[in-house]
Amino acid sequence: MRGSSAGSGARLGCCRGSRLAGSGRAASSSASMAAILLANIYLHYVLDLWARQWRQRHARGDVIIVRYADDSVVGFRMKVQAQQFLVQLQERLARFGLSLNASKTRLIEFGRFAARNRRKRGLGKPETFDFLGFTHCCSTNRSGGFQVLRLTDKKRMRATLLAIRDELKRRRHEPIRVQGQWLTRVVSGYLNYHAVPGNLIRLGGFRSAVCRLWRQALKRRSQRNRLQWSRFGRLADIYIPKPRIAHPYPEERFASRT
Repeated sequence: MRGSSAGSGARLGCCRGSRLAGSGRAASSSASMAAILLANIYLHYVLDLWARQWRQRHARGDVIIVRYADDSVVGFRMKVQAQQFLVQLQERLARFGLSLNASKTRLIEFGRFAARNRRKRGLGKPETFDFLGFTHCCSTNRSGGFQVLRLTDKKRMRATLLAIRDELKRRRHEPIRVQGQWLTRVVSGYLNYHAVPGNLIRLGGFRSAVCRLWRQALKRRSQRNRLQWSRFGRLADIYIPKPRIAHPYPEERFASRT
């Protein structure tokens, strides 16, 4: 089950509109951080502790719960358990004036046997879900075993590219070296988060898009300067990092070592 909570508790950030925000940018930033912290503490009581208790009392089979801020994913072995949890979660949130975001809450069939079960029923591929900037898909590894494939969320990637394009416009009069150093930091940070196994092709597309945006920005600096790809390619090799796996598979990352 994939869902986001919404309601009065999730809007604790409204304190940004109070007198705290009137004392300047620093005060507004502090208020925002305090609001996020308070919302997280609130949801820990409303959701986390209750979900742990529900799992101990009612769960049959494995139940996996992951929450980040007001975004959460809950996994069940049996569909009936997921349906039961969803109904009781809605009741729990309503007691505190909260509700689930209907547009972001779904029950989907996902996991090791999802593709096989859906084929038997004449259905298509298993559905995917977005969480923490990744689209999670049912996939298989080279040996044919099940694995969760994580791909960069396309919508978020487009938003990042638009932000880079706008910033390059703002920096159009800066020296090429300064622009390149800025792009190095931006692209390196993006890759450090998203460079997980199975995601290199999409990250390669991201790097190519950044290269195109930078070349277009440099060409606009002078109508006479056509900036051939051969010359720009050397600049890109210097300043725009190429994607490499930065995070191992989860079973390797969490394996105990002696």
